[in-house]
Amino acid sequence: MLRVVNLSVEVNGKRILKNVNLYIKKGETLALFGPNGSGKSTLLNAIIGNPAYKIVGGRIVFKKVDITNLPTDERVKLGMAMSFQNPPKISGVKLIDVLRYCAKLSGNQEKIYELAEKMKMKEHLERSVNLGFSGGEVKRSEILQLMLMNPDFVMLDEPDSGVDLENISLVGKAISELLEREMEDRKKAGIIITHQGHILDYVSADHGAILYNGKIACIGDPRDILDQIRKNGYEGCLTKCLKDMI
Repeated sequence: MLRVVNLSVEVNGKRILKNVNLYIKKGETLALFGPNGSGKSTLLNAIIGNPAYKIVGGRIVFKKVDITNLPTDERVKLGMAMSFQNPPKISGVKLIDVLRYCAKLSGNQEKIYELAEKMKMKEHLERSVNLGFSGGEVKRSEILQLMLMNPDFVMLDEPDSGVDLENISLVGKAISELLEREMEDRKKAGIIITHQGHILDYVSADHGAILYNGKIACIGDPRDILDQIRKNGYEGCLTKCLKDMI
């Protein structure tokens, strides 16, 4: 579904990603780890087409279409979507209006109130987007928008950050459903950035990868990688990963 080939990206003239390669098949979910500043969010923003992230080398191929130079709206129409770690507050724009637009993309208009109830966001529909929302409410709002868009490929930037146990359970189960993780014949795929790994208690991942200093430094079982990071930190984990490859 997605191929990232030798991708190099600059932000404000500084090289952040250096020849990154990724291959994600239909039905697969990748858990992406890495220390702060390693380029994880940059990778997702480059894939979704954020113009602030300048691609200076390589290609992005989605569903066999080279999308390297496509604008974001065209990538979304192809079936791609993203939730942000810290989405903006939008004064004067009601959440219900954003949800109606999201639902229109997939023809899910009749599910707006049903899914808003499921994500405990029904009382927020007439409020400005994210304005005065708690951390958990912001995350639930982001996932609600994705559920209504119903994309084929989902990117989630730290959906478990700043979220309490009650919200992480609700958000995690919704993401699992969104990615069809409980289905044997899955068609949807995605990338989940996580630091603490809490989201993996609710959303299984097929593969894990560490992005370190702008490069993919390790690929393996996500649980094994997470255990090694917790025991030895990123440098210790990478040392073990390289040792196992020899």
